[in-house]
Amino acid sequence: MNIEDLADKVRALEPAPREQQWSSLTYCVLDAVWSISANYTSVVAPLVRSVAAQHGAPGLPATKTPGVDAADPLPLHAFLSEFPDEQSLIAVTNRQRTSTKGGITKAAAVRQHAEIFLSHGIATLGEAQSALLNPTALQSIDADLRTVPGEGASGIRRGYLWMLIGDDAAIKPDRMVMRWLATNGAGVKNPEEARDVLAQVAQTLQGQYTLWEIDHAIWRARQPSRTRAAK
Repeated sequence: MNIEDLADKVRALEPAPREQQWSSLTYCVLDAVWSISANYTSVVAPLVRSVAAQHGAPGLPATKTPGVDAADPLPLHAFLSEFPDEQSLIAVTNRQRTSTKGGITKAAAVRQHAEIFLSHGIATLGEAQSALLNPTALQSIDADLRTVPGEGASGIRRGYLWMLIGDDAAIKPDRMVMRWLATNGAGVKNPEEARDVLAQVAQTLQGQYTLWEIDHAIWRARQPSRTRAAK
């Protein structure tokens, strides 16, 4: 595999800056948990909007990336109040599980994520974005999020959540990314290798694109008809 050739193929995808983002940390958590092994257009995006509508909050992503001072329409404490138990959330979402073998429901996993963030004093998207700038706090929160069932060995769900929150220095090496890399001769065997290869690509492109932009461009190439707004 030639990194420079792969970089040329990434450049041809025309990676672009993040234009839209979910306006609430709650929406980010819902997206990250439900996106694993679920269709984004038909399941994930409508589900996030259903939860938002239930609360009377706007479910559409922000037209621009919200900053740390932007109001969060559905803070995590309000979300847990609106959906006080697993079944109340299942009623407006679905019964998908984090794993087909002994996994918990995604509804339960979302509530666990919310409780972990709140235990660290984080209820809003802005507060979570501030945590990205604090390595000590980030490490502590991340370690606790890792305990939620369905995390997987490669931490794809957790990494994707931080991407949704605003981390532009991460990728989501899921099946879409792995298939694109395989199709283009990267020869990677696991998500860790995928992360390393794409980091090398970003370096070869001399910082022209962030890892988020590269990841998103690959995702669009693999699923051009999907809803892209908040990814």
